[in-house]
Amino acid sequence: MKTEQIQACVVGGGPAGMMTGFLLARQGVDVVVLEKHGDFLRDFRGDTVHPSTLRIFEELGLIDEFLRIPHSKVSTITVETPAGPTDFADFSKLGGRYPYIAFMPQWDVLDFLARKAAELPGFRLIQKAEAVDVIREGDEVRGVRAETPDGPLEFRTNLVIAADGRHSSMRRAVGLPVVSGAAPMDVLWFRLSREPDETMSFLHTGSGFVLITIDRGDYWQIAYVIPQGQYETVRREGLGRLHADVTAIHAQFAGRLRAEIDDWDEVKLLSVRVDRLRTWYRRGLLCIGDAAHAMSPAGGVGINLAVQDGVAAARMLGPVLRAGRRPTRKELSRVQRRRAFPVRAMQLAQVHMLADLYPKDRHSTVERPFAARLVRRFPFLTRWTAHFIGVGLRPERVGRG
Repeated sequence: MKTEQIQACVVGGGPAGMMTGFLLARQGVDVVVLEKHGDFLRDFRGDTVHPSTLRIFEELGLIDEFLRIPHSKVSTITVETPAGPTDFADFSKLGGRYPYIAFMPQWDVLDFLARKAAELPGFRLIQKAEAVDVIREGDEVRGVRAETPDGPLEFRTNLVIAADGRHSSMRRAVGLPVVSGAAPMDVLWFRLSREPDETMSFLHTGSGFVLITIDRGDYWQIAYVIPQGQYETVRREGLGRLHADVTAIHAQFAGRLRAEIDDWDEVKLLSVRVDRLRTWYRRGLLCIGDAAHAMSPAGGVGINLAVQDGVAAARMLGPVLRAGRRPTRKELSRVQRRRAFPVRAMQLAQVHMLADLYPKDRHSTVERPFAARLVRRFPFLTRWTAHFIGVGLRPERVGRG
């Protein structure tokens, strides 16, 4: 067992973990990020970069380089139902330099953060390193044990930051209690090639499903949204039903569906969870991102909230770690108090306010969802919904307390 002493260990190389590791190293903290995979190339991860995240890259002086990464921009989220189209959120009304959501493959975002973090002397990213347990002394967490192809590693540290996702092994290891909400849907992801200049509205409702299309340049990333727990029913109905549903939205997809989606292996299931921890920390450990609060994919806000968690945690705890001190429970609880309100507000909106946007069974069609009716009647609300989704109720800044 190889043992190292470091100031901070971040478990998980997703948006929360990479942003936290980068910002801590930027403050002079000796930090290691453990990522269990050998690269960031997992398909069908959330790929939205919201205005508040773009502003963070601007504050860091990285925005021009970041935006040279290929991406597409969406200024308006339009919902298509049998009652007609509705502009649900209009980001162009936000003003500023970034009145849009950037759609960028998450692996490109993570590769960018990894490259920039590697330029800092106190940062290390260790890939193919799976954190399997915490090191305890009494009721305190003192470090992490990880398995690697070269053998086990042990990191003794002043703080473990658990950013290892909705199935977090770290939060399970310390027994943090979870409050679960009712997720209204599951999502089947697949991709179809895109014709030049082909355009589509962002969201369409159909009979027993919702279709979300994301422009990836030479292909469409498509979410076929189904009622919660109905995956086996969809499988029994067969690919023919999926093909017919998608073609009913966009007839030009018919040939591409037959050629490109001819097996269920081409379709990936995302079982949606909405939950949050009652307490995000133990002495010596702090959960952030999906490890602290799993979000529905509605609005693509999970990445945005994860990044905001990382910014807040690094800003509030970086000086403590740089001084070589272990954060107290009070200091850890300050991070939770700072971030819990926007998380709970967003989960409330996802589970309740947007619930009727999704079908309840495989036979019903969502014709007039409440949220769409509301913004259609009061068009000025499209700016508020854009702010709620794209900026959030408590946006974070790198340099402010």
